[in-house]
Amino acid sequence: MTASYPRFDRLRRHVAVLMAWGIWSGLQLSGLELNEIDNLLLLGGLAALIFVAMLASIFAVTHHAEELAEQLREPFGTLVLTLSIALIEVSLMLIIMLGGQQNPTMLRDTVLATLMITLNGMVGLSLVAGGWRHHEQTFNLRGALSYLHLIAPMSLILLVMPNRTLSSPGPSLIPVQEAFLGGLCVLVYALFLLMQTTRHKSLFDHSEPTLEASPAAEAHAGRASRSGILRSVVGLVLAVAPIVLLAEYLGDFIDYGIEELGAPNALGGFMIALLVLIPEGLSAHRAALMHRMQRAVNICLSSALSTIALTVPVMLIAAGLNGHALVLGLEGANSTLLLASLFTAAITLVSGRTSMLQGNVHLMLFLGYLFFIFYP
Repeated sequence: MTASYPRFDRLRRHVAVLMAWGIWSGLQLSGLELNEIDNLLLLGGLAALIFVAMLASIFAVTHHAEELAEQLREPFGTLVLTLSIALIEVSLMLIIMLGGQQNPTMLRDTVLATLMITLNGMVGLSLVAGGWRHHEQTFNLRGALSYLHLIAPMSLILLVMPNRTLSSPGPSLIPVQEAFLGGLCVLVYALFLLMQTTRHKSLFDHSEPTLEASPAAEAHAGRASRSGILRSVVGLVLAVAPIVLLAEYLGDFIDYGIEELGAPNALGGFMIALLVLIPEGLSAHRAALMHRMQRAVNICLSSALSTIALTVPVMLIAAGLNGHALVLGLEGANSTLLLASLFTAAITLVSGRTSMLQGNVHLMLFLGYLFFIFYP
């Protein structure tokens, strides 16, 4: 009886990916343009359908990445998931920022939303869920702080420092500053990945020692692992592709909806970040419930770091090549929210132990961020 559940889950993922491919194919064949639709109900229904299809495909991406995580072990598994989500995030932002209204604040708003969701929303829910079931949980302190050592200075340099530079007016950077900071982020992140996957790999794993397997069992596991890795990689590629292809249509809907409804521009960045981070958030939540807080911490912090170190440099390069000005500096209460989030994350991580009380503080900051989107 229980054997049917894995088959049902696999069928559901295949249907989700096929649905996304089918919707994209239908839109391509029909040649439908957004400005040709006069019925707002039809427009909203189509937008919701595309959003759900992309979200379902992202869940499939997350599942295949988690399968790879089980076979590759930490930190390689989390790295695969992070890079897959980063690719989706970059695709969405490129379409929205460089097309349509060319929203100059989209990068800033999406990066801030990602940091608020990962450092406060995802971490808060994971700590509350894990604390509710297991009271206190532990993780590798040095590995968690290694993430934060990069997230804190890079986020402040990219989101706060542009308000203080003198070479350009307003909260922006000149092209040479963007190129320098973008290249520096990529270099530092590459060095971090090198250390994470080689000599300091143990800092990002908190697994218990297991009994040594026999040579025959190891050989069988190796063959199964190679076939499983290939199957997961193929599924990952097939699930990512329709998300990237549908990003153009979703970007048009977000631009149009914000303009027509008079909604805050920051809401667009939040929607992009939320779309790509929902599956990761659920993965971190499940890991915390399963008493795997190290896995939950890795997912939350690697998502924040990849946005700062990968998404931002790619967007800076793309904007420079297209002559598109970017507004990077935070305004109003957002600088304070960012500083409070980084400070709170440092206090939470430095203890090496988690509880529901810490999670409640992170959730408070996340709710504050949502409130100030609409009442800045």
